[in-house]
Amino acid sequence: MPIIAPSLLSANFLQLESACKMLNESNADWFHLDIMDGRFVPNISFGPMIVEFIRKTTTKVCDVHLMIEEPEKYAEQFKNAGADILTVHIEACKHLHRNIQQIKGLGMKSGVAINPHTSVSLLENIVQDIDLVCMMSVNPGFGGQKFIPQTIEKIKQLRKMCNDKGLQTHIEIDGGVTLENAQSIIAAGADVLVAGNTVFKAVNPVEVIAKLKGL
Repeated sequence: MPIIAPSLLSANFLQLESACKMLNESNADWFHLDIMDGRFVPNISFGPMIVEFIRKTTTKVCDVHLMIEEPEKYAEQFKNAGADILTVHIEACKHLHRNIQQIKGLGMKSGVAINPHTSVSLLENIVQDIDLVCMMSVNPGFGGQKFIPQTIEKIKQLRKMCNDKGLQTHIEIDGGVTLENAQSIIAAGADVLVAGNTVFKAVNPVEVIAKLKGL
């Protein structure tokens, strides 16, 4: 069964506590928290303070995805706020291995995200050092976008790379995940599904999470 990580970016922030309560009572495994700075992506979301508030509502994994420039300046703040997994973008890191060492040194699991245009081959010399690859299946910055079909082939390439190296690295798919395409995403080799609008815009979010979890 896949790990389900609903993205709180799609939640109603006027009812954030209720959204967290719903996720806690559902089959969701992780809370996916998207951090945007208006520089790396053309949008601004929230920062460590909101992560800290969310952390107080749950014992589930807080999966923090930094879509920001210079992530090394903020890693310790997100650790202190309660992040369990901290993911940085390969495109935003001049010294990626150093970023990963910093994250691990702070006691968090490390993730690397890649944008739709970024080749899986760029992970060849780093994948053995990380716990998770977050593969963007939409252009980062906004929720509600459609899944980019070419992502399926990239998932297959990455899963083969991990298998060839004997790695159990998580492959997380972020963007446009729906009940209709989730099965093909899992079949390609992904094991973590980030779902935003699919969950939070549903009439019955708990039921949708259960269906995703049962795939």
